[in-house]
Amino acid sequence: MMKATHFPACYVEIPEERFHQVSGGARKRAPFYLAAEEWIVKNLPEGNYLFTWQVGRTVVMGRNQVAHQEVNLDFCRKHKIDVIRRKSGGGAIFADEGNIMMSLITPRGKVEDIFREYADTEAEGLRRLGADVEVHGRNDVILIGKGKVCGNAFYHLGQRDVVHGTMLYDTDPDLLQGALHSNPLKLKAKGVQSIRARVGVLKGMLNAPEGLSEQQEVKWLRDQLREMLTDRSITLKESDVREIEEIEQSYYEEDFLYGSSALDEEVREARMEGCGTVEVHFKLKGSIVRNVYLTGDFFELSDAQKAFRDAFVSVMFTKENLIRAIRERHPESAIRNLCEEQLISLITNEQ
Repeated sequence: MMKATHFPACYVEIPEERFHQVSGGARKRAPFYLAAEEWIVKNLPEGNYLFTWQVGRTVVMGRNQVAHQEVNLDFCRKHKIDVIRRKSGGGAIFADEGNIMMSLITPRGKVEDIFREYADTEAEGLRRLGADVEVHGRNDVILIGKGKVCGNAFYHLGQRDVVHGTMLYDTDPDLLQGALHSNPLKLKAKGVQSIRARVGVLKGMLNAPEGLSEQQEVKWLRDQLREMLTDRSITLKESDVREIEEIEQSYYEEDFLYGSSALDEEVREARMEGCGTVEVHFKLKGSIVRNVYLTGDFFELSDAQKAFRDAFVSVMFTKENLIRAIRERHPESAIRNLCEEQLISLITNEQ
């Protein structure tokens, strides 16, 4: 394949085979690769660097999104889908082993130029591989008549730009739809909502060698991307990997993952026979309950304000977690004639 001229980058070899040997075949989680981007910015000489990677079932949120509004956290927990946040903007994506992730680190430049050149290079390469694609907007590649197959996001880090790209070979549409479907507990959030654009897949659209399994074809596609976008390579050492793993830990901090948005409020209100009006005010930071207070004309059997704070503060704002808090802490017992099922219906907006 003819090499692209836009980004003759240096390919960064990450010793994935060692990960699989150590972990019994399991892949690294997405934050490791996001941390690798940061490590490259801080440690490698100025230039263009690129690597491709794959993860198991994962939702990757944009920096400014509110987790419980954008991601169905209960669905993800049930289906063992990892939920993480990146440091670039944009919307949430679902990825699995049919998705090729790409990371590009470049000297700081004009964002629009970088996006356009990168998307043009992807599209040019995919057309040479047989896919009927075109660039759409500033940073997407679409399979004509099918939907989006590549998308990119970026952020500035020091004097460099970090660009993340995705290339969708295949996916489970039920998991994709379920993981990114808005949670019933909607918040008037300040975060950015993803656009649920139609997606396409590259499976069956490429001129890959005959007789390859799906896994082999994905590897072939990764190899083609490497040939198309790079002209040399370096390999990370064990000590480099350990330093990346230290950076990785910052992506798992609760405040970064779930609590980065400004404080906001969600109110649940109902009038119930024999109980009166109960209004529950949740003060949220991101997807975490930071405070709770009550208003209404109900009668207390004990300190209801304290009972509700004790039950809900620090709980993630999802239906499953709120119901668990009610059933474990029974805050309804502090209000006359309020039963557990009534409170569950009130809190989950299922009255």
